[in-house]
Amino acid sequence: MSNLGLQPEHYTAEDYQHWEGDWELIDGIAYAMSPAPAFKHQSLAMGLALLLAEALDDCPDCQPLFEIDIEFSRDTIVRPDLLVICHTPEGDRITRAPEFIIEIISPRRARHDEHNKFMLYQAEGVAHYLIAYPDERKIKAYRLIDGSYRKQGDFFDETYRVELSKCTLDLDFSRVWKRMAAKA
Repeated sequence: MSNLGLQPEHYTAEDYQHWEGDWELIDGIAYAMSPAPAFKHQSLAMGLALLLAEALDDCPDCQPLFEIDIEFSRDTIVRPDLLVICHTPEGDRITRAPEFIIEIISPRRARHDEHNKFMLYQAEGVAHYLIAYPDERKIKAYRLIDGSYRKQGDFFDETYRVELSKCTLDLDFSRVWKRMAAKA
């Protein structure tokens, strides 16, 4: 069998602007996003968003956001589940690394979040990366130290301290799981 030398298409932000549906772009490679998230995913996202918003009440320089594009470069655009920025964006897009990102794992996209985005966020300098597992009621926390992510632990009902550039957050994950259990 001969090698035809086929190379995958390399896409850019300009291409991305014209696509229908939900996509992410990493190093010019397009990744289709999952259909609308399941109930458990959305419930966890809402619980984490409320927890972040409350924790940031005393930190006016930082704000939580969800489902917003981050344009790291001309050929890399991703849409994390939740993020925290402590800077004022230029224009309508986030173009600098957020200080903090949370991705909620869905079975179909687990490898993408655990590997591709892990490596991307590490390379782009995202200081804190949390990966949430709704079925296991677990959150894996990573912190960027000397350019590499170091695992801070697996958190279930514990409180995790996040030191941002302009404030410190104490995130009590037990509140999120209790809220989800009450709604189930």
